[in-house]
Amino acid sequence: MPSRRHPLRREDLVATALDLLERVGLPDLTMRALGAELGVQQSALYHHVTSKQELLGLVADAILERAPRRPARADASWQTRVRRRCEDVRAAVLAYPDGADLVLSVWAFGLGGGAPEDELRALLLDAGLEEPAASTASRTLLHFVYGHAYAQQAHDHAARLGAVVVHSPDDFGAGLALVVAGIASR
Repeated sequence: MPSRRHPLRREDLVATALDLLERVGLPDLTMRALGAELGVQQSALYHHVTSKQELLGLVADAILERAPRRPARADASWQTRVRRRCEDVRAAVLAYPDGADLVLSVWAFGLGGGAPEDELRALLLDAGLEEPAASTASRTLLHFVYGHAYAQQAHDHAARLGAVVVHSPDDFGAGLALVVAGIASR
């Protein structure tokens, strides 16, 4: 294992974990592989994170931070702003193999990935939806976004392996419109 010439930083761990996730997927994103990639012993990683779960939370946050931020017009409806944010979050998790699985899992356990929920809740509160409905609606939106992305990535993986030949419908936009319409009815 080559030794590092400069000190290891937490940012290095996250960047290298993102690279590994992109190349090998979530099942092979191990602390051992990460240490080997960085040229350090696995134990050295724990000087920067307390656990693999903490690292995965940081990776999920990094994936979501890389989401496109397409600005909505100032006069855009709250529905348009919510749909645009959901579409951008979906694009971010689909940019990495197993990205939806990783972000959904981390978010479900409260280990990271909370920024989109906070942003959606703020948009809904600004639109006049009161608590606790705004919190429930923001979580519902993300369950749909992450679940749809997860299903797409799982299907794409199975198709690459030849396990399925029927392509799943691309009904994300239609489904998102239904969820937003349901929120608007409140």
